[in-house]
Amino acid sequence: MHKEAQARIKINKLLEESGWRFEDDAKGKDNIQLEPGVKYSELGDDFEHESHGFIDFLLLDKDGRPLVVVEAKRESIDPLSAKEQARNYARNCGARFVILSNGNIHYLWDTKHGNPDTISRFPTQDSITQYEKYIPNPLDLAQAEVDENYVVSTQIPSFTSDPLFKDESTRASFLKNNRLKQLRPYQLHAIKSLQESAKSGNQRFLFEMATGTGKTLISAAVIKLFLKSGNACRVLFLVDRIELEEQAHKAFSQYLGQDFTSIIYKENRESWANASIVVSTIQTFLSGDRYKKEFSPTDFELVISDEAIDL
Repeated sequence: MHKEAQARIKINKLLEESGWRFEDDAKGKDNIQLEPGVKYSELGDDFEHESHGFIDFLLLDKDGRPLVVVEAKRESIDPLSAKEQARNYARNCGARFVILSNGNIHYLWDTKHGNPDTISRFPTQDSITQYEKYIPNPLDLAQAEVDENYVVSTQIPSFTSDPLFKDESTRASFLKNNRLKQLRPYQLHAIKSLQESAKSGNQRFLFEMATGTGKTLISAAVIKLFLKSGNACRVLFLVDRIELEEQAHKAFSQYLGQDFTSIIYKENRESWANASIVVSTIQTFLSGDRYKKEFSPTDFELVISDEAIDL
């Protein structure tokens, strides 16, 4: 029974670390519902062979509404083996999300969109409730009109009516004086390739670009594309050096500041959740396992890494 007991201990700890409660306490009302007729105090070690049957955890929102089904398996079992069983349970109780775990490996699954993704910690009640409002639509992303002035239209929405822009002889100086950035043909091609890829159902994209080719500008356009189309509510932009952190923040504020708030995480640790774009160094996220302790797997719908290695 050792492995079963270890799995239960680990899963219970993960739930409690993310603020889920089996019983009322000083922090609030219980928000974990067990199978009817089962009490937390009565749970044994082997959660797959209790006398009452299977013990599934149902995580509730603040109104007591079903939010997440947690399907717990023994350490020796691949949690993905319970995918269809958990889907049916979620459908029957009206929960959109599923967590599959054996105590060591964990998956979060939005049953309405996509497939299970690995996670290192369980989402909090606030984070998963906010994430529930996120309803991605790759077709909207793919069909969005993106032209050379896609970023310019956010910087100065009325640019097309400005006489200095209308006049081709003064357009270049108008753009320069207002620090407006038009997308170059190869940048447009890269974004349109991403749209086609998203239309095919892909969720991961890799741009291979040389230094000085405008990666930050393309990133700004991609961020706008995801946020405007509703395919992201909050974006995390990761860099590998402090100077790039400040540079990216200034660029996003310049390019997208009219519509979206951009902040540097380490300067806004208490209020980062209010921003649409969060910029951070990878080192900040890794320090002290901050990415596990301070963030939930549903905090960001789009993550962009400024530097990536394709292995």
